[in-house]
Amino acid sequence: MKIRHFIYLIGFVTMSFVMLSCGASGDDPGYEFAPQMYNSVAYEPLNQIVNEDEGSWLSSREDGKGEFFNSNINNPYRMNMREPVANTVPRTKDGSLPYRLKAFELEAAALNENPIELSDKVLAEGKVLYTQYCATCHGPGGEGDGKAGEVVGGVANLKGGAYINLPEGHIFHVIMKGKGRMGAHGSQIPQERIWKIVHYVKQEIQKQ
Repeated sequence: MKIRHFIYLIGFVTMSFVMLSCGASGDDPGYEFAPQMYNSVAYEPLNQIVNEDEGSWLSSREDGKGEFFNSNINNPYRMNMREPVANTVPRTKDGSLPYRLKAFELEAAALNENPIELSDKVLAEGKVLYTQYCATCHGPGGEGDGKAGEVVGGVANLKGGAYINLPEGHIFHVIMKGKGRMGAHGSQIPQERIWKIVHYVKQEIQKQ
């Protein structure tokens, strides 16, 4: 009986220790189970540490390598970012192909048609985008009287002259690649949104 009580006592003390070890309070973080689930290997695309023993004094990794080792041994040349599949063309998030025309290729750009179907919703979104990106220079009515336009000078009046008859592809291209004093906005505005701005310019500002 004494042996049985002793075993029970040992078991109780052990379980109590285990339960208390799981708790965390104050400066005590408690014990960490499966540390690899909390501290995953941070693969860096440009800065790789190929020495597998680097940081071994600190390591808690399950693969036995140093804590700072971050080179991907599973990919060719230890690359972390994979190269695209051969003969494939990347698309944007909205499914568009990359826009490859150069800034000077306005004539070719003018042949492009607006792929976004015109609707009241598209015009509403185009108005918001125009206000965000264009009205500062071109003004809310497209007359080149925006606050920034007054300072810069030479801002196009979208309601006047040859601007009225510009093809949609031309307007899209100028927004994408820039022209004259107008900088390129292709890195700031996705293609789909630029086409919505074009719809707004043609339908609401130029009334075409």
